[in-house]
Amino acid sequence: MTSNTVPTRFPKLLAISAMLAAFAAPTLAQEAIRIGAFLSVTGPAAFLGDPEQKTLETYIEKINASGGVLGRKLQLVSYDDAGDAEKARTFAKRLIEQDKVDVIVGGSTTGSTMAAVPLVEAAQMPFISLAGAVVIIEPVKKWVFKTPHTDRMACEKVFVDMNERKLSRVALISGTGGFDKSMRAECLKVAPNYKIQVVADETYGAGDTDMTVQLTKIKNTAGVQAVLNPGFGQGPTIVTKNYKQLAVNLPLYQSHGVASKEFIKLSGDASEGVRLPAAALLIAEQLPDSDPQKKVVVSYKQTYEGKYKQDVSTFGGHAYDGLMLAVEAMRRAGSTDKAKVRDAIEATKGYIGTGGVVNMSPTDHMGLDLSAFRTLEVKGGVWTLVK
Repeated sequence: MTSNTVPTRFPKLLAISAMLAAFAAPTLAQEAIRIGAFLSVTGPAAFLGDPEQKTLETYIEKINASGGVLGRKLQLVSYDDAGDAEKARTFAKRLIEQDKVDVIVGGSTTGSTMAAVPLVEAAQMPFISLAGAVVIIEPVKKWVFKTPHTDRMACEKVFVDMNERKLSRVALISGTGGFDKSMRAECLKVAPNYKIQVVADETYGAGDTDMTVQLTKIKNTAGVQAVLNPGFGQGPTIVTKNYKQLAVNLPLYQSHGVASKEFIKLSGDASEGVRLPAAALLIAEQLPDSDPQKKVVVSYKQTYEGKYKQDVSTFGGHAYDGLMLAVEAMRRAGSTDKAKVRDAIEATKGYIGTGGVVNMSPTDHMGLDLSAFRTLEVKGGVWTLVK
């Protein structure tokens, strides 16, 4: 009997062993790291969720093509909540309990994010939100992080620019949605810190298609020097068009909630001169070569626009940062253990993303400061960097 001959008295044992090896080894080798997401791919917030979904798909494919993470492929498990907070809560529950994902990167809106927060906290699931309101991370929640700049930071960046232009008497006009209400409240809160006086404060409903009544009141308010529209969705476009129709000859500021070329397309020439705070992504090529973000934002912009033939938006960039923060945390932790990944996300230092340079801590689950925001202005139908 040669050394590689199997004794015939063990045929059943051999067959069973071979079968187990055939099934077990590939299963262990191919077990995917599951990235969960619930996004507003359709509905009123589709301008957020659609580029977020496309970004996650694109970069998970790229990561897998280069070998995956920890020797394993990534698998995206994503649901469309259509901007409905209750659907978001249901999908978050499904991701945690049924899909058994390793991390969640999603939540296009503040409402959908906050609906999921109690679930991820109870399940001890690392969760990186793509929504804007400061309430997501203040007070700090152990398992919750976010990538976009906060609404408070947007107010502060706008007020810094107003200070530089010697504008101090401001009118607000905002929607009644979750983001709008949150940013309005934050602007009112921090205005005194910048010696800004809010002299008019108007609102409009989600379904309103004309804001001329509110803007006429603002135009007739004595001493107004500038107008700020904390909002996102269709409201800011309507405000911008009505602003031009009424010939309100005052500086108009919008929020980072409309930081995309789509806002300019929808608003037309009425957007000329509008300023807002935004991530560097919108003016990627305008950045000096010395800017640490330039390589990242130019690469993301070329990848996204090359694949989808659509203009890049800061919202897709939020998803890129969320995914990369999760992936890098897993690599540093050397594990997909949820507690270890959470700790690694919180320990992130010097991550250069589309939103800025991220330095997180136990008291800061976003990790961006005001320098991560750029002040942009529409000139000649395109976003330009205000020097």
